[in-house]
Amino acid sequence: MKSINADVLILGGGTAGMSAFRAARKSTDNVYLVEDHKFGTTCARVGCMPSKLLIAAADAAHHVRTADQFGVHPDGALRIDGRQVMQRVRAERDRFVGFVLEDVEAFPATQRILGRARFKNEHVVVVDDHTEITAQRIVIATGSRPFIVPAWQSLGERLIVNDNVFDWETLPASVAVFGAGVIGLEIGQALHRLGIKVSVFGKDNALGGITDPVVLENALDIFGKEMDLHLDADTQVSLLPSGKGVKIDYSENGTSGSVTVDFLLAATGRKPNVDSLGLENLNIDLDARGVPKADPYTMQTSVAHIFIAGDASNQLPLLHEAADQGLIAGKNAGTFPTVTEGLRRSQISVVFSDPQIASIGLRFKEVTSQFDNCGCYAVGEVSFSNQGRSRVMGVNQGHLRIYAEHGSGRLLGAEMVGPAAEHLAHLLAWAHQQKMTVAQMLDMPFYHPVIEEGVRTALRDLSKQLRLAEDMAGECAECPGQ
Repeated sequence: MKSINADVLILGGGTAGMSAFRAARKSTDNVYLVEDHKFGTTCARVGCMPSKLLIAAADAAHHVRTADQFGVHPDGALRIDGRQVMQRVRAERDRFVGFVLEDVEAFPATQRILGRARFKNEHVVVVDDHTEITAQRIVIATGSRPFIVPAWQSLGERLIVNDNVFDWETLPASVAVFGAGVIGLEIGQALHRLGIKVSVFGKDNALGGITDPVVLENALDIFGKEMDLHLDADTQVSLLPSGKGVKIDYSENGTSGSVTVDFLLAATGRKPNVDSLGLENLNIDLDARGVPKADPYTMQTSVAHIFIAGDASNQLPLLHEAADQGLIAGKNAGTFPTVTEGLRRSQISVVFSDPQIASIGLRFKEVTSQFDNCGCYAVGEVSFSNQGRSRVMGVNQGHLRIYAEHGSGRLLGAEMVGPAAEHLAHLLAWAHQQKMTVAQMLDMPFYHPVIEEGVRTALRDLSKQLRLAEDMAGECAECPGQ
């Protein structure tokens, strides 16, 4: 077995791992990167990029179907060529992966190792049966994988995850999507708009990660009119006797029914890839899911020289968060024992459904949890049903709610479903990170006519609700934001 001595060892070659590798090498050249199977990030291979390619095809089909509202009538019937759709998805996906691989190949070949890593002790990692690495500092950046209900394993090839979708050569006739979060909603709606019979199953009427009850009610109405949703159903899943499909029996709100589909798509969340790392050989603090606990500002675990970043950290499974965490973890691993806090940006999340769903800063659930005891927050809102530019474009549906703190008037967060939510969320996230007040945001320019004017309408409504008198300082003295 080959033996290596490293200053820093990075476990995982995805977004977080690559970011950590680059950051650590600014302090030492003696850095090694271990990847389990093949390089290429989750985002590029099976996540954000291929899913957006599928969504782009679905949007094109949807625009043709809805063009008649503008007096535009495409000649002939809409025809969707599943093979062409998936050929473009795979080709462009491979192109994005190629860019990632080019970055990886720029790393020194002798410092890139393929194999499954496992801790022998707090400083020694064994890679398969070929390499033993003794490292002074270690960054865990092993990513995550789809969570699958154990009972579904009996479905065999009829059970798929989002990873499988992007390798399809053509489109199936029907799919049941289990999970109405980001992945389930995005892929489910895209497949539906591409002519596939889709049924979406979930629990507790949850949809797209929305916590604001007003925004959620609006979203449930919008998506319920377009798709077959069963978001609070008890289900029984079985493989057809022929093995050529899946039957889902369900009961919901006193009614029952069944659907038969070609595939069951499991979109019930992702699981951090830490369960086979040999963490039992370390004296390290773990959370309820068996993931090492870490300081979100330093990414340092309870074992001082071990850091964790990206999806493996069980914090925020988003690409930009993985990159930031990797940078922080890699820098601190490189400079250890000197450990410093890194930049943590305002939270921003986008679901690329249509209409889009987004949140920034504190979500409604977090606002009420932190501020309900003193009631020191206000809510401003706007419906997009009659918003000028939205109506012009024929995308006038959705709702935006913005939260701010009484006394200071500082922006706390927002949740929305509506047109151009990805852009509105960025404006609000920038304002949130700059700790702007509602008054300061209203001083910013708004062009006419643009969808962003909806933000101004919500801010004006919020401004009316805010109490900014001097005596509010005393009332809000116990609030978290003071």
